[in-house]
Amino acid sequence: MQYFTFTEFERSATATRHAIDNTMPEAARRNVARLVDTVLDPLRRAWGRSITVTSGYRCPELNKAVGGSKNSHHLQGMAADITTGNRADNRRLFQLVLDLGLPFSQLIDENNFSWVHVSLDPANVKKQVLRL
Repeated sequence: MQYFTFTEFERSATATRHAIDNTMPEAARRNVARLVDTVLDPLRRAWGRSITVTSGYRCPELNKAVGGSKNSHHLQGMAADITTGNRADNRRLFQLVLDLGLPFSQLIDENNFSWVHVSLDPANVKKQVLRL
């Protein structure tokens, strides 16, 4: 984990606002480390600029509070919502994931590139690309 920290994946304004303890269990930490080492760090190296994690790990209570899917990869530390800070660069970042051939389970353009969701479930690297 060169460019990202576990703290980034636990940080949540919603968790803070609702006094939710979003500390990752060890299994989620291992999944986050795999996601970062396999996808996010190589993406950051190629991008050459910072990438912000806006949502990483979510405990069940936090996932419910944000309206996340009941089977969200966020619950297991297998997903990150990321942004460069603007839609145009988020679109480029999305394409860079594809161009680099990085492994992923889902790559999602969220709300016309407001952010990019990327997940990696090692048991299901299906490379599903969605635009929501």
